[in-house]
Amino acid sequence: MIRSMTGFGEATMDVAPVHYAVEVRSINNKFYKAAIRLPEELEGLEAEIDARLRRRLNRGSITLKVRISDPTASAAYRINIEALQSYIERLGQLPHDVGRPVPIDVAALIQLPGVLQPPTDFESRIERAKPIIHQLIDLACDRLIEMRDREGAMLYEDLHRHYRAICERLERISQRTPVVVEEYHLRLRQRIESMLRDATVHVNETDLVREVAIYAERSDIAEEITRLNAHLSQFRDLIDRKNGEPVGRTLDFLAQELLREANTIASKSNDAPISREIVEVKGAIDRIKEQVQNVE
Repeated sequence: MIRSMTGFGEATMDVAPVHYAVEVRSINNKFYKAAIRLPEELEGLEAEIDARLRRRLNRGSITLKVRISDPTASAAYRINIEALQSYIERLGQLPHDVGRPVPIDVAALIQLPGVLQPPTDFESRIERAKPIIHQLIDLACDRLIEMRDREGAMLYEDLHRHYRAICERLERISQRTPVVVEEYHLRLRQRIESMLRDATVHVNETDLVREVAIYAERSDIAEEITRLNAHLSQFRDLIDRKNGEPVGRTLDFLAQELLREANTIASKSNDAPISREIVEVKGAIDRIKEQVQNVE
């Protein structure tokens, strides 16, 4: 069954006294693209988290957020007093150098290199957090995929409805095609006979047949109908596929091919009933093109 690229999943876990939370969101994209937002202490895990996401999600713009809340004092960063004092002393000399007072922003001072130091058990905290984060990512991805599957089921119904509509109209076009040449032959004969009714000129039957043959060749849409049917068969096989493989790009390509053949039929046919049917076919294909943009 096809799967949507739009979804959301979250997972949380409390390992006293720490609270862990992971959110994963996805929207449609031609390729896989991930934006991973981690707490500062976990930024070194970005590459392996990205690899984990790639194994679960093949396509789409993915946003992953990880939050860690630790209310204990041991989680706080330490202030390096010596480094801070050194910065303050240097800033204290600036008024003499520039000849005017220089305001000191404490918040900016804290951000200077070397002022904030990680907790003493920084490495062990990361090691404890890593398996928990991996587990929560898998849970969040499971829930996101469930949502993608639900939306994919709705996409499937809509795509199948448009597919059936195209097949029905294409069948009517196929039935109408041989009648078009016969009607042209009859109209041509009647028009010529009307023009020459009062004349003594005789119309050569061979010339009339030749003219009809040229018209039939010029307006022949049998090849286009055959290719359209072949593309529709492949389209049905793809949306009915059960192995879970991404088919969105192939469906997008097929929709373009369907529209190309429909446009050719529209340009070659001079028959009003066929023209009306092909307009509806093109409308259904356009709706398919819109929908497959969100298929994984």
